[in-house]
Formats: sequence, C-alpha cells, structure tokens
Amino acid sequence: MAGSKQSSQSMDSESEITLGLLNAINENSALTQRSLARDLGIALGLANAYLKRCAKKGLVKVAQVPSNRYAYYLTPKGFSEKSRLTAEYFSQSFKFFRAARVQCSELFALCAEHGWHDVVLVGASDLGEIAVFCAREHGVNVTGFVDGNAEGETFANHPLGRDLGSVASADAVLITDLVDPQATFEAVRRHVADERILIPRFLKVVRRPTGNGA
Repeated sequence: MAGSKQSSQSMDSESEITLGLLNAINENSALTQRSLARDLGIALGLANAYLKRCAKKGLVKVAQVPSNRYAYYLTPKGFSEKSRLTAEYFSQSFKFFRAARVQCSELFALCAEHGWHDVVLVGASDLGEIAVFCAREHGVNVTGFVDGNAEGETFANHPLGRDLGSVASADAVLITDLVDPQATFEAVRRHVADERILIPRFLKVVRRPTGNGA
C-alpha cells in the first residue's frame, strides 16, 4: 500500500539524487557527507559516490577547509546542470499531471456510462487529488480514500480509511497508489470484482488471471 502522501516522481533515481545533491550544495557549501545522506534519504556510501561522480564530471568543486573538513561548491557547469535537471523535473511533472487528468477523466466517463456513482480511491497521493477534481466533472461521487499507511482522518477533504474491506460496498474502485500500484491492485481484487477496479494506464498494472496465483 502507499505512503501517506505519495508524489509523482517521474525522474529516474540517478537524476533525482543528482538534483538533490546539487540543490543541497547550492544552499550550504559547508554540508557534510553524513548530513547530505540524511537529507537525501540515501546511504552514506552512496552520497560519497555521487559526490565523487559530480566532482569528476566537473559539476562540483571540493576544497579543504580548517579542521580537516571539506567545502563543496557548484561550478558553472554544475549550475547549468542543476538548471537543466530542474527544468526536466517540472517538465515531467507537467506530463504526469496531463496524463493523470486525461486518463482519470476517461475512467470516470466509463463510470458514468455504467451508472457507477460512488467510487473509492485507493492510495492517498497526487494522483488521488487529481482524480477528485476529474470525478466532479463527470458527476461521480468520490466517497473517500483508503490507504493503510496514511496518517490522519481525511485526505483531499475526503474521509480517509485504512481497511481495504470497506471498498467492497463501492460501485467501483480507482487505484491511485503511486508507490506500488500492482500490489495495491492485487490486494483490492480480493474484495472487488476486476471489472469494477479502475486503473490509469500509466501505472502499468498487469491484470494477471486470478487462477495463476495473483
């Protein structure tokens, strides 16, 4: 199941870590590898490897300072790469928003055709928030969210539950989990017939036959 607020991470992990590293150095040249690893949520060894890689590429300059410590600075090439990666991130975020809006609208139009008025969203995420707006355009009622790892009692101004069993009473279920949508789909199908489980295409969920261990 998804986390409490999944995000639309379109960039590959290497580019994402590099952008985070360049941003961190730009904000604080006196950071340590340990603090960098903590801020980026990666292992210390990985942070060290990325620093060395960025230095080798000419993106970062390393200078020794008193007390046997090091200071890190962005080079002109580093500033250029930070700008490029930032633009890529926003570009891909826009692509995500556009794809999510179009595909959720298609699925809610399908709900309207079938007379499915009450839909539960499984996964408290950016995709879920977009889906809420799309549902209104098609006269579909989002009864709430279900997310076993989410915190709080509401999400996007809708009730937030944790029990997947509660989805059984809905006319349809829309998967909005961005962390592991395949696992979420497999869990939901234990309570809801496959034809009533809606999944945006870009999530790449495979509807394996239930007879093959799904």
